[in-house]
Amino acid sequence: MRLPILTLAAIATLLVAADASAQTYDPRYPVCMHVYTPGGFGGGGGDYFDCSFTSLPQCRATASGRSASCDVNPYYRFDQPPQQSRRRHKKQH
Repeated sequence: MRLPILTLAAIATLLVAADASAQTYDPRYPVCMHVYTPGGFGGGGGDYFDCSFTSLPQCRATASGRSASCDVNPYYRFDQPPQQSRRRHKKQH
């Protein structure tokens, strides 16, 4: 009885893992365009995200006429200050 249950669990895990996609959000940009492609689940299509936009109007202009939408990037760090290069100063005696 254990073997069939374990077999079904393994098959379910493989099916779920096969459909999973890698992280596609680029945390360097605040706006992403979600492009919808035909096919969907099992049909050979595949939606994707283009996170290379600095504003919603810029993204919307690019998405115009396409099957796409623009959203705020959930992985962008709005509260993080810009990085500054740190220089170490040598102490002079």
